[in-house]
Amino acid sequence: MDLPVTENVAGRRFEMALPDAAMAAVYYRIDENGSVVLIHTDVPEAFEGHGIATRLAIGVFGLVRASGRKVVLKCPFMSAVFRTHPEYADLVAG
Repeated sequence: MDLPVTENVAGRRFEMALPDAAMAAVYYRIDENGSVVLIHTDVPEAFEGHGIATRLAIGVFGLVRASGRKVVLKCPFMSAVFRTHPEYADLVAG
């Protein structure tokens, strides 16, 4: 199942459309340095335990890298994914 991640700037979240019109998202704010502060990951209960959140996190890191921005990890889940994927170390601002 190929589920692309997109950025919803107006909603301040990265999104992954799921079957049945469901949505997984990582919410953020932008700090004074222009870094993307990742604050919360949300996956509908029906999709938990299927790797959706991890795929979402990897997609977020990819979009942030492509945009040339940095991230600040305030979301515990995003921090946990980062710990197992050190290849994204260049993205972390704090």
